[in-house]
Amino acid sequence: MRGKTGDGGIDGIGMLRVNLVSFRVFFQCKRWKSSVGAGEIRDFRGAMKGRAEKGLFITTSTFTAQARDEATRDGAVAIDLIDGSRLCDLLKEFGLGVSTRTVDVVDVDTGYFDGV
Repeated sequence: MRGKTGDGGIDGIGMLRVNLVSFRVFFQCKRWKSSVGAGEIRDFRGAMKGRAEKGLFITTSTFTAQARDEATRDGAVAIDLIDGSRLCDLLKEFGLGVSTRTVDVVDVDTGYFDGV
């Protein structure tokens, strides 16, 4: 883990193994309320340049349309984007720090009891 001042915009490094091939992956996390824009994606890609084959940008907020376009720009290292909604889905799916439960909601039909 990195994620400190002077980390060059890289919060962590990992390896993605797909069958016999491995890729070095850098990731960046932003705990923001406002949307992440294309500039942040470009800055992250610049920090990755020549050091990783893949990027992962995670935020608690959302990404602008321009950020999505920048993340998949032709000729540039691909960056996968995970917004707050997808992050919550992944946490639930893998049971990471959260649990879910099913709740029955009962509605009473008061008209049914009028004649009793």
